[in-house]
Amino acid sequence: MFARRILTLAVVALAVAGCASAPATKSSSAMTEREASALADRVKTETRHAWQGYVKYAWGHDALKPLTRAPHDWYGPSLLMTPVDALDTLLMMGLTDEAKAAQELIVAKLSFDHDVDVQVFEVTIRLLGGLITGYQMTRDARLLALADDLGRRLMPAFKSKTGLPYRYVNLKTGAVRDGVSNPAETGTLLLEFGMLAKLTGKADYYDAAKRALVETYNQRSPIGLVGSQIDVETGAWTNPSAHIGGGIDSYYEYLYKCWRLFGDADCKRMWDDSIGPVNRYLADEVRGGELWYGRADMNTGQRTVTRYGALDAFMPALLALSGDVDRAARLQASGLAMWRAHGIEPDAYDYAAQKVLRPTYPLRPEIVESAYYLHRLTGRPEYRAMGKEMFEDFVRWCRTDDGYAALKDVTTKERDDAMESFVFAETFKYFWLLFAPRDAFDFDAATFNTEAHPLRLPAR
Repeated sequence: MFARRILTLAVVALAVAGCASAPATKSSSAMTEREASALADRVKTETRHAWQGYVKYAWGHDALKPLTRAPHDWYGPSLLMTPVDALDTLLMMGLTDEAKAAQELIVAKLSFDHDVDVQVFEVTIRLLGGLITGYQMTRDARLLALADDLGRRLMPAFKSKTGLPYRYVNLKTGAVRDGVSNPAETGTLLLEFGMLAKLTGKADYYDAAKRALVETYNQRSPIGLVGSQIDVETGAWTNPSAHIGGGIDSYYEYLYKCWRLFGDADCKRMWDDSIGPVNRYLADEVRGGELWYGRADMNTGQRTVTRYGALDAFMPALLALSGDVDRAARLQASGLAMWRAHGIEPDAYDYAAQKVLRPTYPLRPEIVESAYYLHRLTGRPEYRAMGKEMFEDFVRWCRTDDGYAALKDVTTKERDDAMESFVFAETFKYFWLLFAPRDAFDFDAATFNTEAHPLRLPAR
């Protein structure tokens, strides 16, 4: 583990030394540590504001609807999405009273003994990841027991002929449904299930999730790309569109991060085999040098759509983490241009036509995540300046009296009555980390899952 981290840092250092690209920012002046600390405090204050709205109007439920001040539950019975997703952020920021209340609610009220079909991917990254990190940060064994119970109830999802998981599983009966899935949902499970295996000593968790990841990789096309939809029973692709956006994004993330966290050489080999084709066929240069990632046919590599969006914006973080800082910086500059087009980013954008394709903004964190990674790995001040600009826009357009509201349309700034749990798990967390002192969080000792829950080895 130590040797691998030293190697990773060395690769990043070499990439930083050769990095010539810099994102354009409205402020080129360096931000002092005092100014950054003040921004971190502002983020903490806004996190508390959103949390207090949840406590007042949706306590014990999955999420708050911030415009109507009403609770929202995903499946009928609450699975406490917001408290579980928020716990490690509250702890990290030093919001001690809020974290204690969330922890007490979770251990007193959270139960998975419900006759409901849950989406394996979302429950894994939010709840399983959140419970594991909550346990690692608090050492409360009851959180690990809940994680183990949830993991056991999710395991029937892997019982397809290929080992690829079904999209939904019933928490009580183990019945499965939805046999057409995607690489993100079949390949974004090993960090969480792998950590659960390390913490409980139950190797089946690791083996099932790794088989699913390997099988997703094995079904790649002859030119090395994966598509958008796959039949979990046969392994046949039902949609050949290749991209890095939603439905595929975190598959690539976990190939690299499973090597970073577990030292699994198979994951590193699969990453090395995959990133080359992604950069060859999906990367796209327009207008004399702007770097974007679009869509292509997985079998031919032929460009199909010039589409990028809020979920694609995780890619600079992944590129930087893996050592390709120059490419990461160029792509982040493009993401910032997409953000600035309307003062906040849309969910989908035609970068060739410079036109919004899907105007919603569900409070997504990915572009902030990439700014944090790039700042953490390069130390360059423009990423904090970029983060300040985005944070001020985020507050301006999304803050409500009782929380933060998604946007139905970034061009009109019409609000939507939704505040998903990931605003706590990811958006506020990455803003805070970007401005907080370097030693506020040990980046080298942890690996974030795709919901920004930091996982650490050794497990105990």
